[in-house]
Amino acid sequence: MSSTPSDPPPGRRSTFAVLMGFLGSMGLAITLLVALAVASIVGTVLQQNQPYTTYLLDYGPFWHELFRTLGLYHVYSAAWYLLILVFLVISTSVCVYRSTPAMIRDMNQFRLGVKEKSLRSFQHNVQRNLHTEAPAPLMARAEAVFRARGYRVRQADHGDHQVLSAMRGSAGRLGYFFTHVAIVVICVGGLIDGRLPLMLAEFTGQLEIETRQVPVSEIPEQSRVSPANPSFRGSVEIPEGQRADVAFITIRNGYVVQELPFYIEVKAFRVERHATGQERAFETDLVIHDDMLDEPLAHTISVNHPLTYRGYTLYQASFRDGGSRLGLSMYPLGRGADRPLPLPARIFGTYSQTAEDGSRLRVEFTDFSDTNLTLIEEHGVRQSIDMGPSFEYVIRDSSGAGRFYRNFQQPFERDGRMYLLSGVREDPADPFSFLYIPLDPQGGVDRFMTFLAKLSDPDVLRAVVDETTRTAAGQFEGVDEQLRTQVADTMLGLLETFAVGGYDEVIAQVQVQSPEGQWDRMADIFLRVLNAGLDAIYLRVLAQEGIEVVSEADDHFLDDALRAINALPFYGSPFFLHLNDFDHIQASGLMITKAPGQGIVYAGSVMLILGIFLLLYVSHRRCWVWIRPGATGTDLVLAGTSNRNMSDFNQEFDDIAQAILGDSRPLPADQDTSRV
Repeated sequence: MSSTPSDPPPGRRSTFAVLMGFLGSMGLAITLLVALAVASIVGTVLQQNQPYTTYLLDYGPFWHELFRTLGLYHVYSAAWYLLILVFLVISTSVCVYRSTPAMIRDMNQFRLGVKEKSLRSFQHNVQRNLHTEAPAPLMARAEAVFRARGYRVRQADHGDHQVLSAMRGSAGRLGYFFTHVAIVVICVGGLIDGRLPLMLAEFTGQLEIETRQVPVSEIPEQSRVSPANPSFRGSVEIPEGQRADVAFITIRNGYVVQELPFYIEVKAFRVERHATGQERAFETDLVIHDDMLDEPLAHTISVNHPLTYRGYTLYQASFRDGGSRLGLSMYPLGRGADRPLPLPARIFGTYSQTAEDGSRLRVEFTDFSDTNLTLIEEHGVRQSIDMGPSFEYVIRDSSGAGRFYRNFQQPFERDGRMYLLSGVREDPADPFSFLYIPLDPQGGVDRFMTFLAKLSDPDVLRAVVDETTRTAAGQFEGVDEQLRTQVADTMLGLLETFAVGGYDEVIAQVQVQSPEGQWDRMADIFLRVLNAGLDAIYLRVLAQEGIEVVSEADDHFLDDALRAINALPFYGSPFFLHLNDFDHIQASGLMITKAPGQGIVYAGSVMLILGIFLLLYVSHRRCWVWIRPGATGTDLVLAGTSNRNMSDFNQEFDDIAQAILGDSRPLPADQDTSRV
């Protein structure tokens, strides 16, 4: 028969056979499984689906860009991960396709044509010449023995000899089938729950990633996904008393809006705390509003207790502020500090303010917390304390550059004295540095702000300097008016310099105006003059409060106030915000998933467990009885084999041999019996 042009040359396999051999090879399957294992480890260690700014702060520009390029921030929806799943499905399916028919044939093939020589070579074999046994009753007894032990039995008469084949545990061979099919099923479930529809929509230009932080109503249709999307994993934050019908799916450095076929309303959010104030549990009272319902569905979800409705699963994932209302007092950190202005504000609100130099500032309130646990150490003892409510905000100038602040409502005690704390940092990744504002005996900031206002008032400074220098001049004879005027000008300049730049600016002025060799001496003189002026201003503040005798506590307050004023240039804000009262509104963070492939994955997992059980615990055992009538009796060869659990099969084979041979005693080694 001549070959056609499409037939491969003799001795060579067709391209299809080569391809099938490659796809069904063990090496390819192991490589794909190892790749999936490594990717899963990366996806577990590296937190997934976070904003790119978070990764940039955590890993820096170089590693962030490398991880982003490799798609490690979204491992389970990365194109290369899904491609590995596809190839694993194909490879495993080819393995099943190629091996299953042969496996099924082997499970049902009793191999009745086995040769005597082959049986004698088995590891488990017994050879006997039975002088008093006829073939027929011997074969009947062997069949009864095997059937009693759960073996399936077939017989064949080959004329000069007879063969009985017994087989048990052939279902164990199905373990190979179940484990391989389970891998296919699990991968298919993973692909169904992947982002293939979104990736295809983005690839064809039907979907655009939104990167702006704008209200949902302003997001265009090109960045919205209809409820027909078969699977997704998104999140949404809903404040108490509000509702939403969308979820946000994070994709790389942006997001798309997943529309839902119903509304989710958050009635209330609750946090349970330990005695230390640490969160112990949190839960949300939800109401589902759907036209398909006769009445709204009310349900409470908590961590590990989600709600599943119409194939959508709602998990309690997080919580944050939902737009709390704040009652603030704004103290200018300069002239007029003793006249605070009321400032009603709301978290996530933005407000414009004018600085003393006339520049416009933008204040953005970003977060509020009613509980703040802080670990402190005093006298070698570490303890956790609750700092009480705090709020965070950003002050930005006209260029957009900003500083980040965190102010506490409750006072903080240190060394027996009370302070209000205000933290500041220039970068969100940096820790806060705190400004300690001392509190007066009434527990307020009035004394400090009055002192600061007088220090920033030119009229007050001139009056204080004039009074101080005249009093000092009156104590010394021979001090002329010109010298007093020079001292007064020096004191006034030092006070003005200190009010603007603190002690560092004063020292800088000394170094500019004095020779280098006289810096220490002149600094000591200038600081004496400065402190005399500061003491005089502070006495005016105390006199205004009706205090005539200065106590040790008053002296400590002055020291603390001067430290705070000295830190104001580093604080960088033209005002201080003090929290008076608040209306705390919380937002519940929900993770919403639609995963039709989840049930498929569970089914595949059950199938995988079943397959592993069959492979490990079910042994495929075969036995043969070969009988031939002889001149002096009946020749018998009994042989068996098992694919695992050899120690158990050793005992079973001995029991079978003894039962067939009619001897309950151990087989003697000198009766033509061999075990190789």
